[in-house]
Amino acid sequence: MEYVEPAVGIPNCLGPPVCKYLKYHRKLNDYVRNFGRIRDELNCKMEDIELQLKAELLSPSGKIPKQGAENWLKDAKEMIAEAQDVENKVRNGRYLCRAWNGKLVDEKTREMKEFLDKAPNASEALAMDGPSGGLPLPTSELVGEEAARKEIWACLMQEEVKKIGVWGMGGVGKTTIMKHIHNDLLKEQKFERVIWVTISKEFNVMKVQDDIASALKLKEDLAIEGDKLRRAAILSEMLKKVGKHVLILDDVWDEVSLEEVGIPEPSDSNGCKLVLTTRSEHVCKYMGYTVIKVKPLSEQQALTLFLSKVGPNIVQNQTLMPILRLVVEECAGLPLTIVVVAGTFKGEVDPPIWKNALRELKERIEKVEGVEAKVIERLKFSFDHLKDEKVKYCFLHCALYPEDFEIEKDELIECWIEEGFIDDMATRPEMKDKGYVILKKLEDNCLLENIIPTFGPPGVKMHDVVRDMALSITRMNPRYMIQAGLQLEELPKEEQWSSDIVKVSLRLNSISEISIDVLPTKCQLLTTLLLQENPIKKIPNSFFTNMPCLSVLNLSFTEIESLPNSISELKNLTTLLLRGCCELRDLPCLSMLQELKKLDLFETKIEEVPEGMDMLIKLRYLDLYVSTLKDIPAGLLPKLVHLQHLSFDVRNRQTSLKAEEMEPLKKLECFTGRFEDINEFNKFISSMQQSKKNLIKYSLVVGSFDVGCGRDKTVTIGGVDNWEGIECVVSLSSFASSSAHPFQSLEVLDLGFLPKLSALIMKDAGIGSATTSTLAPSATFSHLKQIYVQRCSSMRTLLPHWLLPNLQNLEEISVCNCAELVEILGAATSEVEEKGSDALIKFHLPKLRKLELKRLPNLKSICSKSGVMVCDSLQLIQVVGDCYKLKRIPPFVPLVGNGQPFAYAPPSLTIRSRKQWWESLEWDDHPNFKNVLQPLWKHWKY
Repeated sequence: MEYVEPAVGIPNCLGPPVCKYLKYHRKLNDYVRNFGRIRDELNCKMEDIELQLKAELLSPSGKIPKQGAENWLKDAKEMIAEAQDVENKVRNGRYLCRAWNGKLVDEKTREMKEFLDKAPNASEALAMDGPSGGLPLPTSELVGEEAARKEIWACLMQEEVKKIGVWGMGGVGKTTIMKHIHNDLLKEQKFERVIWVTISKEFNVMKVQDDIASALKLKEDLAIEGDKLRRAAILSEMLKKVGKHVLILDDVWDEVSLEEVGIPEPSDSNGCKLVLTTRSEHVCKYMGYTVIKVKPLSEQQALTLFLSKVGPNIVQNQTLMPILRLVVEECAGLPLTIVVVAGTFKGEVDPPIWKNALRELKERIEKVEGVEAKVIERLKFSFDHLKDEKVKYCFLHCALYPEDFEIEKDELIECWIEEGFIDDMATRPEMKDKGYVILKKLEDNCLLENIIPTFGPPGVKMHDVVRDMALSITRMNPRYMIQAGLQLEELPKEEQWSSDIVKVSLRLNSISEISIDVLPTKCQLLTTLLLQENPIKKIPNSFFTNMPCLSVLNLSFTEIESLPNSISELKNLTTLLLRGCCELRDLPCLSMLQELKKLDLFETKIEEVPEGMDMLIKLRYLDLYVSTLKDIPAGLLPKLVHLQHLSFDVRNRQTSLKAEEMEPLKKLECFTGRFEDINEFNKFISSMQQSKKNLIKYSLVVGSFDVGCGRDKTVTIGGVDNWEGIECVVSLSSFASSSAHPFQSLEVLDLGFLPKLSALIMKDAGIGSATTSTLAPSATFSHLKQIYVQRCSSMRTLLPHWLLPNLQNLEEISVCNCAELVEILGAATSEVEEKGSDALIKFHLPKLRKLELKRLPNLKSICSKSGVMVCDSLQLIQVVGDCYKLKRIPPFVPLVGNGQPFAYAPPSLTIRSRKQWWESLEWDDHPNFKNVLQPLWKHWKY
């Protein structure tokens, strides 16, 4: 439904039936609340189904998502976008239009409810063709462990064997073998589910329960219950319903009570199997498991593994072979120590270095007693051969994370920057590049394991034995106290806070209160304190008084409401992280924290900028993405001239920025924020261009357009009142052909509610008339991937033909409610005349995937009548709402070759529309084209 101005809306509101409109008027708030509830339900249902679809797509069991589910997902995204449009209208509406707004909200609520009722069932109706046993695990190559693997497999296939205990010393390859078996079981499909849970040294019943429920995708069903006994009963029923399954418990350190956790005892009746891996043979025997020992590699197997990791130039050097055999012998047949030592000297061809390595290894091993201690010493040997001390500190920092924790690479490098392990450089990207070099070094040395997760960004992980080695180092000098992820409910006792401790990690625990009775009093050397992801509500004022050297303080994702005043006395603090503290409403004066370089207040609830922030002249990173922030004090930003990263909530109109406040920020690289109008935006661009500064990451909003969370490399312009006249594009024109303009990497352009905007691009940056309003010259858009345009009522052509060479990366076009739009891709009259009226004009968009057209009442063509589209990548043309003047779909020609243009369609194309529009299309020019497209058309139902 189109927006109606109040003057038009009033008579409608007063017409019959009056009582219904009065109801809409009086109960608008009730309608809005109901609308929000249904919209949120729809959003949640969409996310549930999307996650399930992704899991099924990645499943090795051959399941294929039903087409109906995929179609429903696409329709749901469209429905939610329409709901956002309605919400914007209501928010911006006037009091006299309350009745109209109420009617609009009510109608959209009914539509969403009807659509929600047709949603497929996330757990049952998504996939066909067989069961889903689980997702395969990433594995490394097996060398020499085949005997144990075959023995374990044979036991799993024997009905009489119910429980299997796989034991062996740390680093011998137990987990690697079981990961391979896990994946083999998925392929075999003899069991309905294969469930993998890592136990780790610090056993916690509730965590194990959560992990099993999470593997079953039923964690929410368990989360509502807090009692361990009832949770065990619920989990037991979950596992019984799963049917015949294998449960693998990795890295068990002590006896586990199956009853306490809620794991049903494997039996003939349920056909289930239980496998655990452990370093203790006693654990296996005590729990009544069939015991299988994983033995170290034989001499030849060990040498084969070593040579596969040490580099081809070493393998070909026969003079080194005798000493290499002796080095391998010192690794005691343990795959972990073999690959770590090999990684330490990868590519090294100098015999004296190998001889010294052998001598040093022998000396280290002889100094310690016990098998585990000797393993640690072999790994320490590799750590000590890291030549750069800062690389060593980077490695040890990984031990501050909980055991078996998958660490996001970008997050880890940020931590290294905060700690000062990476030398200051001109830009943050340069520092991050240095961080990736360090990561690569640690991965090559096999001290960190590269992780490519099923979902989410890439990460690294420490092998538990490598972490044991790191912890043994951190217990010496400099001393760390690491008790992360142990489910602690209070701070360690005062006596544990020794005077020589430098770093403390208590992250990811259950500490809700910091008692005065256990406050540390001897932390004169403490530089890093990590308390994030604890339910801490309050911190005593005296807590920080004995931490004069504290440099990094992380309280992110805690429940604190305010910080104690003693934090103001931390004069050496460089990093203060309060990210996600959604209860935090107040901060003390920060003026004394003049060494502070990073302040993260993302998604806190502060209403005012903290007092004294104008004194923090060394700040490089400031995140004020806060919806509750009321304003930005004038004169604050110009004092923070070293800022490289600056972020504000683009949804918060109270934090709109002024260009003159931004002008002094010459070092800015990453920027998220809102400008009130196009003039401020243009002034900002002009100042950035004059300083020859490029933004590397940005998400900017101009005007009153409501948006969601900002995407990267995005500019959104909407609801701008003063968009008229060529003056609006002068500064854009001046920089667009320059390599130094701040948006040369722009990927997403989102335009809306711009009634004066008549063209997206002008052909000549220096030419224009005072009656034409355009956005920018073409060079700005060479990296553009997505264009979204809505309610730009003066625009007639979206993208002219001459512009397309600069849009070769464009993937998505979405146009909605542009009343005067006539064509999407247009050829100038001169081009048609030059080539002749019968000549084909090819519109090349080689990466275009989606073309969405919605409520465009005057749209007559997707491209000029003499045009054909060259875009083999096109997957979807969607035509929705009033587009009935559009009578033809343009023909396509293949990207390669000169085949018949009128009997060809992109290989993955789907066309979706209402039946009425599809049947109204005209095919007179190319009747065979309809036969090609008819199988590709899908009915749009909503």
